[in-house]
Amino acid sequence: MSDFFSVEHPIRFAHRGSRILWPENTMHAFAGAIEGLGYNYLEIDVRLTSDHVPVVIHDAKLNRTTSGEGKVVEHTLAEIQALDAAYLFDPDNDYPLRGTGIGISTLEELYGTWPAVRLNIDLKAPGEEWAVAEVIRAFDAEHRTLIGSFNDRRIARFRRITRGGVAVSAGPTSAASMYVASRRGGTIQRKIQAYQLPFNYRGATIDDKIIDAVHRAGAHIHLWTVNESDDMRRFIDMGVDGIVTDRPDLLNEVLNV
Repeated sequence: MSDFFSVEHPIRFAHRGSRILWPENTMHAFAGAIEGLGYNYLEIDVRLTSDHVPVVIHDAKLNRTTSGEGKVVEHTLAEIQALDAAYLFDPDNDYPLRGTGIGISTLEELYGTWPAVRLNIDLKAPGEEWAVAEVIRAFDAEHRTLIGSFNDRRIARFRRITRGGVAVSAGPTSAASMYVASRRGGTIQRKIQAYQLPFNYRGATIDDKIIDAVHRAGAHIHLWTVNESDDMRRFIDMGVDGIVTDRPDLLNEVLNV
């Protein structure tokens, strides 16, 4: 098992820092989770700028979360960093963090700011594998990184680039195969260290069968995105290895952290 998983159990993943408490995927949100709530693990998303710099943002377009418009990949790093990443946060309270200097960070900045924090990185688009691998290598951060994607080939390509030196989670095809095997009481052995599954996706049931199948494969099972205390308690009692949440404050209460 990769050293990535060694800090705590069950693992508390702050999903984009938090989409609810702070402007998502910003250093402001990450500081809130890490320094404010004692989190050791972040779940983040990465996209490339037009000059091939990995920046931390979920959407392909800037419109939903920033003061900008258009696709991330069509803007240079300098243009991206000039945007307000809190511009559209918390409209119910009249956008209280607008103009306070909260921007979009680079992956490099995040690795460098908190050298002990572990990052669960979702590769959002084709062509990101080399650029992300280079940042990880530059910070000797292989042991504190878990790579995921909604594209199995992207994960396989990253594994080839890093020669298996960075832990990876299952893509959708691998996850579906594991789920089917679990219904028959089986499991699947693959070079995958974690199965990160939605807890309420299209009737798929998180139960003892899937948890046991993943554990027999020597992997972790993490669930996303779990934001209710009752659900957190239920899955932790069932034996899942990690919870990905937008409510890191509630998860701390559930675990008495």
